Amino acid sequence: MNYLLVSLLVLATGQPDQWPAFLGAGATPIPAESVPLHWSPTEQIAWQANVPGHGQSSPVIYDGKVFVTSVEGPNKETFHTLCFDLNSGEELWRRSVENSTPVPNSYYVSRAAPTPAVDQGRVMVLFESGDCVAYDHAGDLLWQRAFSKDNGPLTAEFGLGASPCQTESKLFVLLEPEVDGVLLAIDKVTGKTVWQTPRKPRKSWSSPAVLKIGESTQVVVSSDGTVDGFDAETGDLLWTFDDIGGNTATTPIDIGEGRFLVGASPGRNGEKSKFSPDSNGMLQVSLQGGKWTVQRKWAATGATPSWASPIVHQGLAYWINRAGVVYCFDVASGEKVYTERSPQSAWATPVGIGDRIYLFGKEGLVTVLAAGREFKVLAENETWNDETLPAEAPLSTEEPTEERRRAAAMFARPTLYGVAIADGKIVMRVGNALFCAEATE
Repeated sequence: MNYLLVSLLVLATGQPDQWPAFLGAGATPIPAESVPLHWSPTEQIAWQANVPGHGQSSPVIYDGKVFVTSVEGPNKETFHTLCFDLNSGEELWRRSVENSTPVPNSYYVSRAAPTPAVDQGRVMVLFESGDCVAYDHAGDLLWQRAFSKDNGPLTAEFGLGASPCQTESKLFVLLEPEVDGVLLAIDKVTGKTVWQTPRKPRKSWSSPAVLKIGESTQVVVSSDGTVDGFDAETGDLLWTFDDIGGNTATTPIDIGEGRFLVGASPGRNGEKSKFSPDSNGMLQVSLQGGKWTVQRKWAATGATPSWASPIVHQGLAYWINRAGVVYCFDVASGEKVYTERSPQSAWATPVGIGDRIYLFGKEGLVTVLAAGREFKVLAENETWNDETLPAEAPLSTEEPTEERRRAAAMFARPTLYGVAIADGKIVMRVGNALFCAEATE
């Protein structure tokens, strides 16, 4: 089945309301009239809930429950998984595991960055240490893995950040430290490895995606110089596209018929600027004469995204960067429709619902645009303020260089990392809290 992440098409019918994985892969349809257009820290915030420690993962939702992860301790000693009631925000359970490879807790490295995956039987959480745990919906332990022990040390300057993706039977885990990496398929029931495919060393935080291309289910990885398609059943590499660079943070976004969007960034200091200008755009994969081929259909010229993945909604593709600049292109032709600046820097990926595009600003300002070829702001919503945002104790780790100290100062500020949307509710995640916006009756 084909899914459109940002249009929130259904992966399977007859399922409860869900946003079960990173970027909403497999989310049930969301009626536009059910989600709020306006809110503020004191109006239409149905609930907020504190989260221990800090986490950069997005929440996921399944059948009235919200799942989220975090890490705590000066050496990231403890990983938490929490479950909240979607309607009330009540904490239903909390489970914690020891970090198998503790390291200093730093603003400069990932902190509980991978987003969980959930299905009808289990929630599966992955942490940057390679610790991977599955619980049932009541919080009972089903299985636990430590990939650093099975696959070697997962050493990376900025930590690991790739979120897992899933099919009905398998969880796909991408581990790309600065030594040889690996793509793993894990049996969701037993936690055992079904297959593993080695990856060359690279520096990347991109998450894989499951795409249906023709009759083939593939795991597509866009990461630091290549886009690769793997057979989801066997792990065999089917095709590679290497005319790309700067693709170190974003996820391939399926738009059907073997087509998908890729994103690429010039890098924090412009180190990838030579490769990234023509690397954003649409690729198409097809099977011709028994051989897989891949080609770039068009380039999103001028787009310079940072951490947010591109999205597709109502025939238009959108990129946004950390400065808040929005780039809009026609999906069919690749024609640039507009480039405009939104009011706030954005790290999280936008979401398209009905006639709206939601932009999630880093400091909690959510800008709602009209979907379409005209840049039109419908609403600007402040999610928290100094009174409603819970205080967070500063980290004690001393960064070794001036560059890292400057970056740490930026990363220490409250950041809206990601969202999950189901049952008319928008659940937004900052490091130590969740905020739920809901439309009034």
